[in-house]
Amino acid sequence: QYSTKQRKILLDFLSAHADESFSASGIAKALGDGSISISAIYRNLAALESEGKITRIQRAGGREVSYRYADADECAGCIHLSCKKCGRMIHMNHSGAEALIRNVQWEDSFCLDQIETVLIGLCAACQKQ
Repeated sequence: QYSTKQRKILLDFLSAHADESFSASGIAKALGDGSISISAIYRNLAALESEGKITRIQRAGGREVSYRYADADECAGCIHLSCKKCGRMIHMNHSGAEALIRNVQWEDSFCLDQIETVLIGLCAACQKQ
């Protein structure tokens, strides 16, 4: 795999924020120092997605696409919960995820892909607001 300074900056940023999801413009804004152009962000996001290092998230009915880092050890095999208000990503607890997977498989004869599954709702902090 071809590695550049810009790719390293992007990977470092995403891995440091593994519990969040970002749009390409959100990444550019968060970096804010001009160390990576928006076109380089898009180019690298496409490559990282094809390598399985990040996951693309697009909410139903929405146009904006966001990305989350999926290559962290703590993310392996996790179902993620995404807050639609603040964007925070949370790992679903193991027993809850297993129960959900079993129930969907039993009731609907459907096998969930744990790595790709993201449930959308409101985190505890946003529920209190």
